[in-house]
Amino acid sequence: MQIYKILRAAEWQAFQATGKTSGAPIDLTDGFIHFSTAAQAQETAAKHFANEDGLVLVAFEAGAMGDALKWEPSRGGALFPHLYRDLMLSEALWHRALPLGTDGHIFPEALA
Repeated sequence: MQIYKILRAAEWQAFQATGKTSGAPIDLTDGFIHFSTAAQAQETAAKHFANEDGLVLVAFEAGAMGDALKWEPSRGGALFPHLYRDLMLSEALWHRALPLGTDGHIFPEALA
């Protein structure tokens, strides 16, 4: 199952430069890296990245993350994937720009 991380341009550039990340400021505060499933990604973008342009959507394979990935309740009791270790760039399956359109972020067709 693929899971997704939304990164701001500067976060993505730092991730590419170092090959790993401890996450965005909210991840550092919470003590884990937040991900979304395909069904959750658009709501995550709208709630946490409204009106932000220059975002990057990065896909990862949940099963490859081992025991450090936990599924925990969040918004409305839905289970969200949370990673309790650094995220490695080598784990990324693909990345796409997540541009801001007139009605919100424009997701790849497979997630729209």
